[in-house]
Amino acid sequence: MPKRPDEASGHAAGTGPPQLSRRLDRRDLRAVSEVRGALRELLRHWGLPGRADTAELLASELVTNALVHTDQAAVVTATVGPGRLRVEVRDFVPRRPRVRSSEEGEGTHGRGLVLVRSLADAWGVRVRGVGKVVWFELNAG
Repeated sequence: MPKRPDEASGHAAGTGPPQLSRRLDRRDLRAVSEVRGALRELLRHWGLPGRADTAELLASELVTNALVHTDQAAVVTATVGPGRLRVEVRDFVPRRPRVRSSEEGEGTHGRGLVLVRSLADAWGVRVRGVGKVVWFELNAG
């Protein structure tokens, strides 16, 4: 039976790299822990468990940002490729996220992209039709 687009999908011969794809309902913060668990399983299954903690933390930050700072649904996609993991979170609001500096107060709110910038091997924001995609990559090492 084919999987729905919001379910994790596996990798069969000739179908591309192992992937996770989920549609997240607007403001459903339960989705954060669900994405973490699905990502952990994807990385365990495909031999990258050593990066799971970092991947889960960074994915949590991007998913939380998309759900808290927009009033829209979001889509998270994680793809395991040769030697790397790429996680993308697409939302449907064109406003670009802003990395806050340490001089902007002592609170911890708004520091998610600082973590992404610090811990990811690569990251960025791409405008895409209606909305944007915020992504990060981790190398297998």
